[in-house]
Amino acid sequence: MARFPCRLQRHSSDTDLCAVLAAHLERHLCSWQGPDPLKPLGLATGRTMEPLYRTLVERLLSWSADELEALRARWCSFNLDEYLGLSADDPRGYRAYMTHHLAAPLGLPASAVHLPDSTAADGAVAARRYGEQLSGCGGIGLQLLGLGSNGHVGFNEPPCPPDQHCHEVELTPATRQQNAVLFDGCVEAVPQRAITLGLWEILEAAEIHLVVTGAAKAGILKRLLDLREPDPALPASWLLTHPNVWLWCDAAALA
Repeated sequence: MARFPCRLQRHSSDTDLCAVLAAHLERHLCSWQGPDPLKPLGLATGRTMEPLYRTLVERLLSWSADELEALRARWCSFNLDEYLGLSADDPRGYRAYMTHHLAAPLGLPASAVHLPDSTAADGAVAARRYGEQLSGCGGIGLQLLGLGSNGHVGFNEPPCPPDQHCHEVELTPATRQQNAVLFDGCVEAVPQRAITLGLWEILEAAEIHLVVTGAAKAGILKRLLDLREPDPALPASWLLTHPNVWLWCDAAALA
């Protein structure tokens, strides 16, 4: 098995990390200006991504009007996950998150920023449709990932096999506790179920960027880096099998 990760990006602060990663994403988006369509972006949410999206937006808004218009016309992204049981405009949902942090500042068409259906009556059916929609667009080209405190990526809770496709999932107490900040600190208000892309869709991406910042993630990151082979109890460990993973860390996460 190849050494994990393929590319380790160490930065003294999350500010420096976001500046370098945003520049990499900008270069990737520049390639969208060519004649051939590229595979969709795979996007993540959470506090780790907020400064990254802010920095990326600042860079993209420096483009010319024609370049921005071309970007909007070609934009296609699929988010990893979404809660079930929230209205489409609920400010605590990930659709609202993406609108606030990326789509609205860049003027992206809502139809090009894809997320699972949070209002679906049947989560399993909605998950299958979302996976089929992504497959119909060619699968993920470049995937952004955060790392959950229990080792999840997306909402793929442990234990998790690598061949799990997009699915409905019951969130663990640890994940609901971690995400309670978006629900005024009330764990009981965090939905119990969600739809998430599976490890299968994630591992099919051509290029994966795992972003880990802050001292709170140091323990789970150490567990991941100490592994020499995947462990279903740590879903992120399936990334060890992928040939093109970039791991982006600040000093606190690597402490």
